[in-house]
Amino acid sequence: MSLKGRNFVDLADFERVELRQVLDTAHDLKRKQKRGEPHEFLKGKSLAMIFMKSSTRTRVSFEVGMTQLGGHALYLETSGTQLGRGETIGDTAQVLSRYCDAIMARVFAHEDITELARHATVPVINGLSDLLHPCQIMADLQTIEEHKGDLEGLKITYVGDSNNVSNSIMQGCTIMGMDVTIGSPKGYTPSDEMMKKANALGKRYGTTLEVVHDPSDAVKEADVIYTDTFFSMGQERTREKEDALMPFQVNKAILGKAQSDVIVMHCLPAHRDEELTSEVMDGPHSVVFDQAENRLHAQKAILTLVV
Repeated sequence: MSLKGRNFVDLADFERVELRQVLDTAHDLKRKQKRGEPHEFLKGKSLAMIFMKSSTRTRVSFEVGMTQLGGHALYLETSGTQLGRGETIGDTAQVLSRYCDAIMARVFAHEDITELARHATVPVINGLSDLLHPCQIMADLQTIEEHKGDLEGLKITYVGDSNNVSNSIMQGCTIMGMDVTIGSPKGYTPSDEMMKKANALGKRYGTTLEVVHDPSDAVKEADVIYTDTFFSMGQERTREKEDALMPFQVNKAILGKAQSDVIVMHCLPAHRDEELTSEVMDGPHSVVFDQAENRLHAQKAILTLVV
């Protein structure tokens, strides 16, 4: 099954067999890189990288990934392009499509990535939007497989503020056969629209999805506990939100409610001793930095398959 020419914007656009292909390719490319085997599958190809938001992992992993695949990546900050002077996203998409073989964008509004995809004639990859973070979840699924083996039948619990990461977890993990629990206080749960889409996927793939307001109940029997910053980039920090979310901090006590071999995940950057303690992040259950590394391999897989 070929994914060539496809956009990678929303995991709900893909079948399980297609995400399986991405994961298998990511594992294979990681093995090749570790063995020092050349894998320049995108030799002569160019990736335009549009950054409306600052980044460490997204920029470095895509740029290094293109280099390892034999291609070239161009870093385009909004302020340094005509986007910053009022050129439309649609016009930019059409121009970049004439120069480059793919476009990756990290944006604030999800509508910006869908607008890019609508006008581009080359594949568009969502490097993060305010609604979804599909590349992150592919790296997460790769990491879970490395530590747990099969994905199907595992329980993943996301605790904290529902956001773009938890939205994509609900999609990607459900498609791949995992049961998903969202542990969030009232007022910080997924939108009705995202729940409707995720429940439809759960019905299709025979998985469960639940939202729980008690953190101890949420992590009960979890194989994977996942958290993210309480305050996403650009969000105002408020005491009200901090007070609501602190009971959902991932700490040693919370780990004791889950499976004894639970793994702990965080997409980074982390605010240590806020959404999770340093004791947990640096402890034996943490696979946080494996996740960060796998952004490279998962994104190389996506690039290899769609370009």
